[in-house]
Amino acid sequence: MTKLLDSPGLPQPFSRRGLLVSGTSILSAATVALLAGRSALASVQPHTSAELNKDAGILNSALAAELQAIAAYGVGAGSGLLKADALKLAQTFRGHHEQHAQVLRGAVERLGGTAVAAKAKYDFPVETLKNQNDVLRFAASLERDAVSAYLGAVPLFADRELSKAAASILGDEAMHWAVLRQAVGDEPVPAAFVS
Repeated sequence: MTKLLDSPGLPQPFSRRGLLVSGTSILSAATVALLAGRSALASVQPHTSAELNKDAGILNSALAAELQAIAAYGVGAGSGLLKADALKLAQTFRGHHEQHAQVLRGAVERLGGTAVAAKAKYDFPVETLKNQNDVLRFAASLERDAVSAYLGAVPLFADRELSKAAASILGDEAMHWAVLRQAVGDEPVPAAFVS
């Protein structure tokens, strides 16, 4: 982690000291939220068949997006365009998406649904990815879309525990988006609200 944070490829405000001063409580809170979300997804049990189908459908949509993100980070990591620090970041975030997908898949199946599978091929704009910043900006756009999707999903669940779980994943996606924005030199948090 130290190598990643000390990398000359990242903007200066992205420092170990800054992370320790401002980020420790955020990372701890995120860890707690993700663990809470995981347990909420593990114990989900809607009350009616209609609620079960609705919640399973929402979870399957989230799972499809997570599978797309896993594939996208795989393309980025395999592109040869990422330097060591950015490659490690991509691999870390891909691991987060793999964890989200695993938990979402399990929740869909516990609801009696059939979990969606990854597509054989995704239509990513690989021809536009010419350098590290292109790859990171592409990943940031996917994370931004994930934040918006989870934001839309949170109020839709019949089971309120699923809303909490989706919100915890939303928080992780928002952190990914901010870190990727900062890595390319953009303002990490450009607005007070996400839509």
